[in-house]
Amino acid sequence: MSSPTLASGFAVPVSKDATTFLYSLRLYLKTPPQSTQLHLDLGASFTWLDCDNNYTSSTYQHIPCGTALCTSVGFNLACSNCYQPPSPTCANNTCGLFPENSVTQKAAISIAIIDSLALPTSDGSTQGPLGFIPEYIFSCAPASLRKGLPKKSKGVAALGRSNYSLPAQVSRGFSTPNYFALCLSPSTSDSGVAFFGSSGPYYFSPQNIDLSKSLTYTPLLLNPVGGTIITYNGKPSDEYFIGLTSIKVNGKPIPINGSLLAINDEDGFGGTKLSTSTPHSILQSSIYKAFTDAFLNESAGLNLTVTNAVDPFTVCYPAADVLNTRVGPAVPTVDLVMQSDDVFWRIFGANSMTRITKDGVDVWCLGFVDGGVNPRTAIVIGGHQIEDNLLQFDLESKRLGFSSSVVLKGTTCDNFNFKK
Repeated sequence: MSSPTLASGFAVPVSKDATTFLYSLRLYLKTPPQSTQLHLDLGASFTWLDCDNNYTSSTYQHIPCGTALCTSVGFNLACSNCYQPPSPTCANNTCGLFPENSVTQKAAISIAIIDSLALPTSDGSTQGPLGFIPEYIFSCAPASLRKGLPKKSKGVAALGRSNYSLPAQVSRGFSTPNYFALCLSPSTSDSGVAFFGSSGPYYFSPQNIDLSKSLTYTPLLLNPVGGTIITYNGKPSDEYFIGLTSIKVNGKPIPINGSLLAINDEDGFGGTKLSTSTPHSILQSSIYKAFTDAFLNESAGLNLTVTNAVDPFTVCYPAADVLNTRVGPAVPTVDLVMQSDDVFWRIFGANSMTRITKDGVDVWCLGFVDGGVNPRTAIVIGGHQIEDNLLQFDLESKRLGFSSSVVLKGTTCDNFNFKK
């Protein structure tokens, strides 16, 4: 299997699950290539797959303990032995890893494995052949670790900043710059897209709009202390942090204790990170109170009156009272301000509000959640706030490109054409 010349990069469909509101990539693993859905995890260090159920491939390999590759991948913390017939999940003297589920905060010990990965090439304008990485490194995991993930997801696709994440291995496998980009669709029936190995163009219908030209940039910050379930001593976090300096509601800054927005070098607490394992953004309690107070005050000017809250949200309005616009419910805008007042991610109603219709209730609720007094991270920007926004992770220059709502550009994230 030969790899194509990579000119336009890889484009991978991303689906949204209607039950968990989490996102999954569709990749091709094993030999022959088998379509595989994996939960898209922005902060995960390495991909893992449930190998307990019908793992069949003619090309899988194990990584022996004590090798340089095992030390690099697994930090030489585990070596597995097995007393059953050899299989993808069973081999003696085999490098062990600790796959994690960031949704349930569970981890397991399993073995590292190498097998073929294939991705389609496309920029939305032209469609190319599959590109193959014959030696993609990931981990097996027990079936029980899939709990809490979308039902069709067989494991986790890691997009973190480690050397063995999906973007890093694609970059090495094809000698491309280490870029990836996400455009998540709010629809549970139409796919969004993830791009790998290209900084653009990213063409979207209906008029071949290149969204790579719509980006504003802010530095990606390194949290020096990992905060995942299995934390390796001295290893920084593989999650993506940005330098939020303030939040504005209708252009007015809210009062925030600035120390919460800084990352503490000693314990890694504080700061702002991006997460696709959290359906809605989470704010530290004092930030949440200041934010909701400001939102309520500005909403009063729009003649909006709160109604009964629907857990886990605390600010809700009767849907019949809320006007609709091209960018969602007509509510105050929210700006996430970065390194200067000129660099801000604007959140309109489609991303700040979430519609809830159940048990005779029909309301729009402010889609942010109170994270408590002392969370590890002060602000976690969740999936709902990311939808219909293009995010580009430039790991060469260590910066994040963000578009704000692509609806204002005349398209949506489900308007990428995979079939050309």
